[in-house]
Amino acid sequence: MHFSIPETESRSGDSGSSNYVAYNIHVNGVLHCRVRYSQLLGLHEQLRKEYGANVLPAFPPKKLFTLTPAEVEQRREQLEKYMQAVRQDPLLGGSETFNSFLRRAQQETQQVPTEEVSLEVLLSNGQKVLVTILTSDQTEDVLEAVAAKLDLPDDLIGYFSLFLVREQEDGAFSFVRKLQEFELPYVSVTSLRSQEYKIVLRKSYWDSAYDDDVMENRVGLNLLYAQTVSDIEHGWILVTKEQHRQLKSLQEKVSKKEFLRLAQTLRHYGYLRFEPCVADFPEKGCPVVVSAGNSELSLQLRLPGQQLREGSFRVTRMRCWRVTSSVPLPSGSTSSPGRGRGEVRLELAFEYLMSKDRLQWVTITSPQAIMMSICLQSMVDELMVKKSGGSIRKMLRRRAGGTLRRSDSQQAVKSPPLLDSPDATRESMVKLSSKLSAVSLRGISSPSPDTSTSDVHGNYAFEGIGDEDL
Repeated sequence: MHFSIPETESRSGDSGSSNYVAYNIHVNGVLHCRVRYSQLLGLHEQLRKEYGANVLPAFPPKKLFTLTPAEVEQRREQLEKYMQAVRQDPLLGGSETFNSFLRRAQQETQQVPTEEVSLEVLLSNGQKVLVTILTSDQTEDVLEAVAAKLDLPDDLIGYFSLFLVREQEDGAFSFVRKLQEFELPYVSVTSLRSQEYKIVLRKSYWDSAYDDDVMENRVGLNLLYAQTVSDIEHGWILVTKEQHRQLKSLQEKVSKKEFLRLAQTLRHYGYLRFEPCVADFPEKGCPVVVSAGNSELSLQLRLPGQQLREGSFRVTRMRCWRVTSSVPLPSGSTSSPGRGRGEVRLELAFEYLMSKDRLQWVTITSPQAIMMSICLQSMVDELMVKKSGGSIRKMLRRRAGGTLRRSDSQQAVKSPPLLDSPDATRESMVKLSSKLSAVSLRGISSPSPDTSTSDVHGNYAFEGIGDEDL
């Protein structure tokens, strides 16, 4: 996730007689919580007790006197780097101490009391699943409640995740982020104060070989089937007219497993598709549509002559990547930091092994750059788990009060309507692999003074290319 502290606020104390500085912590550009320096210092001290001082990044020191505006800005930058470093550390960022701190701060900032509420979660086909939860329930609690309502077995919960999305006019979803363990789903979606934002249940793995585990179960099979039909209808999965005819025939026969087996052979099966954006591939300012799946990023673009092309970038050939956020000042502005700025510009940049001895940077400019980075990280994690012989099966975490109760009225997954005929305007893709080695891509320039950059993500799944691979 991308943590930032883009601004601070001067706020009155409880008695109204003194002021203090509040730091607004944003996640993916959206306000998550508002905290004081003393609260972050308390978190640091607790982490130090549990994990030792050598594990923790540097924390900005206390000051005896009132900070000047320049010192407040310096502390803000230091705290932002600290939060990013802790979150990116697998041990610290995954700790209950860190995550529970952020959950409490989120609930307090949004002033949401702990109470029982109904939360609507959508399936990929638009079907609504209504669960009764507490406003203070974390992401895993809500996921388990949805699984219980659908009667999804405990050991298949790890194959699915909850995503925060924005529903578009055509019913498709624009992905904002995968809901994390440090947030409260009810608070996250309601604090946005817009009916466009929803929570969606979707499979969370990339390798279609894991489909076999899920398809063994009736509910899992139905969830995969509904998601696949939806992806085909919205053009995320690429099909020819003949393939579409075969799929519709299997759908009419209610042959769901055979339907999915055929779908697995189609281009972009199981991918997440993002909104149109801009890349510097194969040239600067090129309009593209990015999809993530099958251990790659796919860029669909229209080259001169209006021919639709596709370039694929394998995760195993990305040496590293980073998300860069910049907030340009209006022309001629002399505003102080954090004030009077324009809209945040996000870029995902990755260093790609084009050939044996040639690494090049590729940059994608998109409001969804952070979600793309999350997809890259989860694909790398999955590759490493598979390489080590591990499994993504997840045993149900029992609540302190006992086992998770199953709902008396289970909610089945409804079958989607039959597929419509494929859109005649959709064109087949021409692979760009022959152009990859010939294209020269610009490197990332040094950040300007008005640019905030997160740390580079190293890729443990990176693989070099030998002479035999050229």
